[in-house]
Amino acid sequence: MIETERLVVKPLNYQELLTYLEGNNKLEKEWGLRFTGRTVSPDIRKRVKEEVIPIMKNLGEEEQLYQTFWLVIDKVSLSIVAELGFKGLPNAQGEIEIGYGTMPSQQGMGYMTEAVGGILQWAAGQKAVSAVLASIDKDNKASIRIAEKNGFVLYDEKPPLLWWKKAVK
Repeated sequence: MIETERLVVKPLNYQELLTYLEGNNKLEKEWGLRFTGRTVSPDIRKRVKEEVIPIMKNLGEEEQLYQTFWLVIDKVSLSIVAELGFKGLPNAQGEIEIGYGTMPSQQGMGYMTEAVGGILQWAAGQKAVSAVLASIDKDNKASIRIAEKNGFVLYDEKPPLLWWKKAVK
């Protein structure tokens, strides 16, 4: 778990990820969080169930941190405001890719910039991690700004994606 000034960023274990995907505020009830009407898109639910869950099932607790969702919770409102996560274990060069998204009603409040900053600090403390990567659609100005504010540097372009990198060691 990561704590920043306004946020708690908590990774979901295997069972919590299954509960999160169910929706219906089930995880929020278990954690004592405010209900926000959060939904998981059918595409994300399908990808996670078909790709992520089978991988997580066979990983140790530490390795699961690189596969699961990390929920971003506002400390004051006690609500889920965003989610982020890594797209697999570190590669041979110690690079991990991050993905992130803010709940539509919470966009523009700086939550994701703060959460990404927190997870970069966490990544810096992991022996196997040397850099964090982000692939961002060239038209996604908000995500680009989040990367820039957190010190990521543009290092490649494969349309429509821009590839960003932040060394943590």
